[in-house]
Amino acid sequence: MKFLEHPPRFLFFTGKGGVGKTSVACATALELAGRGLNVLLVSTDPASNIGQVFGITIGNTITPIDGIPRLAALEINPEQAAEAYRERIIAPVRGLLPDSELAGIAESLSGSCTTEIASFDEFTSLLTDDTSYGEYDHIVFDTAPTGHTIRLLQLPGSWTEFLDAGEGDPSCLGPLSGLEKHKTVYAQAVRALADPSRTRLVLVSRAQASSLAEIDRTFSELNEIGIAGGFVVVNGILPTLAGEEPLAQAVQDREAAAIAAMPDTIAGLPRDLLELRSGNMVGVAALGQLFSAAVSAEPPAGDRDVRELADAPLRLLVDDLERDDHGLVLCMGKGGVGKTTIAAAIAVALAERGHDVHLTTTDPAAHLTDTLHGSIRGLTVSRVDPVEAIRDYREHVMATKGKDLDADGKAALAEDLMSPCTDEVAVFREFSRAVHESRRKFVVVDTAPTGHTLLLLDATGSYHREIARQVGDSMPFVTPLMRLQDPDLTKVILVTLAETTPVLEAEELQQDLERAGIHPWAWVVNNSIAAAHPSSAFLRQRAANELVQIDRVRAITNHVAIVPLLAVEPIGEALLADLTDGLAQPA
Repeated sequence: MKFLEHPPRFLFFTGKGGVGKTSVACATALELAGRGLNVLLVSTDPASNIGQVFGITIGNTITPIDGIPRLAALEINPEQAAEAYRERIIAPVRGLLPDSELAGIAESLSGSCTTEIASFDEFTSLLTDDTSYGEYDHIVFDTAPTGHTIRLLQLPGSWTEFLDAGEGDPSCLGPLSGLEKHKTVYAQAVRALADPSRTRLVLVSRAQASSLAEIDRTFSELNEIGIAGGFVVVNGILPTLAGEEPLAQAVQDREAAAIAAMPDTIAGLPRDLLELRSGNMVGVAALGQLFSAAVSAEPPAGDRDVRELADAPLRLLVDDLERDDHGLVLCMGKGGVGKTTIAAAIAVALAERGHDVHLTTTDPAAHLTDTLHGSIRGLTVSRVDPVEAIRDYREHVMATKGKDLDADGKAALAEDLMSPCTDEVAVFREFSRAVHESRRKFVVVDTAPTGHTLLLLDATGSYHREIARQVGDSMPFVTPLMRLQDPDLTKVILVTLAETTPVLEAEELQQDLERAGIHPWAWVVNNSIAAAHPSSAFLRQRAANELVQIDRVRAITNHVAIVPLLAVEPIGEALLADLTDGLAQPA
């Protein structure tokens, strides 16, 4: 493995959910410990499963891995870290401010920005405190901080004074208000991240265009803030051992094309390719084989036959949706699970049944919507350009909130508007315009705003409470958030894959939404090998592993569609219809 040649002390693994970061990080830690080095494996993933991988309980304390000399692990609990971070900010003013204001501060510190910063706050000591962690030759991080997080930590930290002076309404004031006293430590941590002799960034991806585009974006973001250099690991490539059935051959061709078209920025980086294993990467024996060249096909696990999996086509959800003749349909989920495809399939199916439908997406790769544009009667397709939406929003805030500020105030507001929270609110501003259309037609939205954005809009009063304050009791009003909270007006569909990490992340998203008063209507398990009913031993083993996650989704909700992996990428009206009907092979 190229990324394991002469490794520095710190190794960070980053990439989309479900690409195998945890497996690769765990296998790396195991490999380094096998070389006689003292290794600490650290997870900052909210849905960390390194304990599950090794078959032990780890948690928020350093825990030796049984049977593996010189290897220990630590799971930084993001919720605990965020709670401790909130307490540090609130404790000094407890007793000085009314309970209502304290509650408002706590709510403003409830979003994902706070969680990210709090987790970073926890592991900065791992990067800077050689007294406590000097015994370790290597510290391996599963889930590195994003460029957004590090950029937030580089901001001036003067937001408390800025807010107290009433000079603005920035979107990340809560999380940022506690940074000033830690900026020296953060600066040391960022210097460690930017030093290639101390830190190696490993970008983990699947052989998929969206997954490769994600690590390209992350790499570019980190480059912008001085973190250069990196290695690419393309994980989970379907081996030739998968068999000669059309499904396996089609997937292999698709993966080869994605690798060949890898973005130029990351194409020149050192690269390792890891083949997909038939079983799950759980246990020391399985991890020890991840970096080996040989792949074996095992018989399906347990006594469950994947051919017994009951069909649950997307068509059945469409049947339920069209009973209302209009409404808002939000397809939500983490990156790489196929939200765009599912949203397009639902929109096409509704339009073909004679309904007036508007499909809108923020997907930067608009090939799917370009294919559909103008080809189906009753279907209107639009794209929200995130870059344009963000620019317009920043200009609007500077022209309104920043109009009467002095030069320093304007500079501070402009810098705050560079935060990722601003990006989310800007896209939501465009999205909210589509919400009003859903009163008279179907509006299907791909890449809906995250639960964090919805919480910001409600908890900070940036929109919902401001409207309530202005209107008072003089007249009834309905805000976009209120429409999202009404199950008669809005149907939220969570899209996931039948894999551990995507399901855990979708569960986390559901919890975020429910805190904002929004209750998901249905789940879609996308690209399921089990639903494709494969014949080769290798793919049947992979399919059997999916059944555990499908059972988990069905335990959460009884409103589930399972979409099979198609031999041909579902672009265009005919293939989207096959996807909706649950056909594993195109006609």
